[in-house]
Amino acid sequence: MNFSLYIAKRYLKSASKNNAINIINGIASLGIITGAMALFVVLSVFSGLVNFSLSFSNDFDPDMKIMPSVGKTILVSADQEQKIKTINGVANYSKIIEERVLFLFNGKEQVAYLKGVDSKFNKVNNAEKTLFEGQWLSQNTNQVVVGYGIAQKLSLGLFDYNNVFEVFVPKAGKGTIESTDEAFRTSELTPIGIYAISDDLDAKYVFCDLGLAQEILDLKPTQFSSIELKLKPNADEATVKKNLAGIFGENTIIKNRSQLNDALYKMLNTENIAVYLIFTLVIIIALFNLIGALIMMILDKKANLKTLYNLGVEVPQLQRIFLFQGTLLSIFGGVVGLIIGIIIVLIQQQFGLIMITPTLAYPVVFSFKNVFIVLATISILGFIASLIASSRVRRKLLE
Repeated sequence: MNFSLYIAKRYLKSASKNNAINIINGIASLGIITGAMALFVVLSVFSGLVNFSLSFSNDFDPDMKIMPSVGKTILVSADQEQKIKTINGVANYSKIIEERVLFLFNGKEQVAYLKGVDSKFNKVNNAEKTLFEGQWLSQNTNQVVVGYGIAQKLSLGLFDYNNVFEVFVPKAGKGTIESTDEAFRTSELTPIGIYAISDDLDAKYVFCDLGLAQEILDLKPTQFSSIELKLKPNADEATVKKNLAGIFGENTIIKNRSQLNDALYKMLNTENIAVYLIFTLVIIIALFNLIGALIMMILDKKANLKTLYNLGVEVPQLQRIFLFQGTLLSIFGGVVGLIIGIIIVLIQQQFGLIMITPTLAYPVVFSFKNVFIVLATISILGFIASLIASSRVRRKLLE
């Protein structure tokens, strides 16, 4: 084994007398370097795009959420709230009311979600920092914060006292309806803020005080749509989830942030795998040059191999020479390509040279995970390519 590795290192360092072989080796090395660099840069860019995409929903999504398994609401007692506070790993929690209702302003209608939040909501989520205009609502008032998309559709402005912003909620019951008052509970709202995140979220929510939402929806003070939780940085998510399940039993579903957006995460993971496979295919094509270079090297060193064979070196040992040479060349090329790719990513991360818009740089994220993926991919594929090429060293060739 050591003998084969020693010869492989000598062959790797020394140039061949045949200039054509040196050119082929150079092309193979360049292909590996370029492939490793491209794969790392693309994975870093995609990681940046994933973080950029998730940042839109992360402002509204908690670390963990407790929801009813049946129906629309859960009953939360004071004792259960106290037990939540004692769970190690829970930094804070917020009680939520959420229901799809009808909003009316100046003759225009819009169906959206009325989301009642308590005073702890902004300690659990980052909704307040998404304000595009105005301010966040105060507790125990009829103030609301609306999405930019809703404000546009309704032509809604802040503190417009000439036009009434109303919410309509269907009343439960049976029998003939003879007037609007019998069919709907209504309430006048005062828009004091507009948030802006993405087109979907901007047209989804109208935030109001928790007590106001319970009053409009005719719910009990202990009746909520969900409880949103913020976890401490080093919290064990599985343990927290188990403790919460022990408090609320089987009538609730507990989801973490990724489970709340499982469709989005699945889509992003699928795209990530697709991008990785496409660029891995590019590397595989580049490694055909390595196979060709090693076979040419075998033919070039045929006389030396015959001499070694006649001196008693076994064929498997001779095969390992080129197996090691190709693998070392792949690893070396992968490391060089990674260094170039890391420099490119760090420059983009620091200075934002490539822009999507005049104000938004192309997002990239440096990750040691991507470094490991690229290095492992290059090493494994390089080993396989070298194994294929080294198998050309046979007893028939040497006799």
